[in-house]
Amino acid sequence: QLQLVESGGGLVQPGGSLRLSCAASGFTLNYYDIAWFRQVPGKEREGVSCISRGIGSTGYADSVKGRFTISRDDAQNTVYLQMVSLKPEDTAVYYCAAEPSTPFRPCRRSRVAYRYWGQGIQVAISS
Repeated sequence: QLQLVESGGGLVQPGGSLRLSCAASGFTLNYYDIAWFRQVPGKEREGVSCISRGIGSTGYADSVKGRFTISRDDAQNTVYLQMVSLKPEDTAVYYCAAEPSTPFRPCRRSRVAYRYWGQGIQVAISS
């Protein structure tokens, strides 16, 4: 059974850092594009970052560029989202998502582009 499990969330102060992990089971991540999304109550789920299969090209929302870094470790079947200089507006439930893809195509940060989703994990930035 294909499953994605997020971990690494929690409460940190503004300016702090967190690293989220997305561990896959039941399938091999290296054939998939992976994305991180976030959602706050009453708002649309926002595509934060994505990483393509193969060469691992990446994409970021303007709101997180320079602060968040997505990476993948296909040997560990895990994707990471390193978040630094966190702000209160980064508070949200973060989800990872996966979609099988073809090589040499850029990843997408659109919610409709992904079929497989984790359950989400809370990230809270507050002093």
